Amino acid sequence: MMTLPYPYSFSARFYALRLLPGQEVFSQLHAFAQQHQLHAAWIAGCTGSLTDVALRYAGQEGTTLLNGTFEVISLNGTLEQSGEHLHLCVSDPHGTMLGGHMMPGCTVRTTLELVIGSLEELAFSRQPCALSGYDELHISPVK
Repeated sequence: MMTLPYPYSFSARFYALRLLPGQEVFSQLHAFAQQHQLHAAWIAGCTGSLTDVALRYAGQEGTTLLNGTFEVISLNGTLEQSGEHLHLCVSDPHGTMLGGHMMPGCTVRTTLELVIGSLEELAFSRQPCALSGYDELHISPVK
């Protein structure tokens, strides 16, 4: 079993924001992380709707693009200035749910209301992991 190097309690700051119709979610989240110098953030809550959805399904290489009317059921994951690991689950007008790794290309339909938490004493980054073969979360103290 692998343990993380910082299993301690840290203070958090929270931000609330609303994305507007037509805004691309990925770029807005990255701009927000840059603007507020977020080094170790996570999506604490999210509700809203999308017209375009871009997902990478588990074990797949490519991005699946969906167009239509979708309710956001869940958006969660970690976010830092240099990267992210976000999972998105949406439902279509018939209640069919789809989910996967959120990719660039998700467009807000009516609103996307988010609460973002940030751990101020930590920094998240991505480093290669020999076990998974992907760049995975690395946690370090803020320098």
